[in-house]
Amino acid sequence: MTLAGKGIFIWKIRACELGDVNQITNLAQQAGFSHVLVKVADGAFSYNVTETGDDLVPPLIHSLRSKGIQVWGWHYIYGDYPRSEADRAIHRNNQLSLDGYVLDVEGEYKQPGKYTAAKLFMSRLRAKYPQLPIALSSYRYPSYHPQVPWKAFLESCDFNMPQVYWQHAHNPADQLARSVREFQSLTPFRPIIPTGSAYRTGSWLATPADVKTFMQTCQAQNLRAFNFWEWSNCRKYLPDVWRAIADYPSTVAEPPKDIAHAFLDALNSRDPDRVADLYSTSALHITSARTTHGVISIRKWYSHLFRHLLPNASFNLTGFTTSPSSRHLTWTAASDRGAVHNGSDTLGIQNDKISYHYSFFTVS
Repeated sequence: MTLAGKGIFIWKIRACELGDVNQITNLAQQAGFSHVLVKVADGAFSYNVTETGDDLVPPLIHSLRSKGIQVWGWHYIYGDYPRSEADRAIHRNNQLSLDGYVLDVEGEYKQPGKYTAAKLFMSRLRAKYPQLPIALSSYRYPSYHPQVPWKAFLESCDFNMPQVYWQHAHNPADQLARSVREFQSLTPFRPIIPTGSAYRTGSWLATPADVKTFMQTCQAQNLRAFNFWEWSNCRKYLPDVWRAIADYPSTVAEPPKDIAHAFLDALNSRDPDRVADLYSTSALHITSARTTHGVISIRKWYSHLFRHLLPNASFNLTGFTTSPSSRHLTWTAASDRGAVHNGSDTLGIQNDKISYHYSFFTVS
């Protein structure tokens, strides 16, 4: 399950259009949302369930899906009882058959000892749902929050959904670009689906110009999907912001052909010569096992890749980000000998050729 285009978070269903699922669905369709993210759990407990036990989520899922809109659940987790929280995540996915699951990780996971909690939670959830798309929703700048066990979560996630909230400022482009750069420096890197500000707090509020700039920057950064926090606050206080989001094209425009795409096209040709043509004569190719120098040796490596490591492979680009002199790619592959779910490459570009290439993947 992949995402493209725009989406929005729902916190309390009853606070959105008085809980009218048909009205929510009609507005989501009119706004061109490809996905809606609904809170389904908080800690070890289900969420958006009434005092009398009525679960408000299934009717909303059914209604949104009838219009082709994906429904992802989101779950605020604390890490004090990770086994119980993971069991609640499993329970809600069993009940709801969600399209994806988002883990909201904030201040509680900055406390000591939470790395172990994160590993336990993720291993328990992944053991039950190995193919479920999972995203991490947390702070925009990992450098500000080094206590968060980023690796423990991201190594078992498919996507990174940073909360790029430009609260008390109006510079979403700068903040999004910085967020992407910082996560590119983390291992592992996961495709980024940022969450922008569509709310007010105190005297500060997001503006229509803010959200338009945010969406344009997502496109410029080659981010295939993005979303906003949060439906009820935006609809109640910021109707002009809602209209700006709704009026923006419902999918991110296809980016111009880039060397990242040319690289994946060459891989899918399974032609070592075609791949090697993308490299400069003296390029370096670095993996965890070896360093290969020069285009002739690089061609031999790809011949080995196509014949022995991943015979008859099909490669899929899951995301990439750019700078003037580099590209960072994430990819998957399926072959006669196994699959790759964690491909992560950095390409150094000079004179439109790959001058260095750091590659990481495992075959399972």
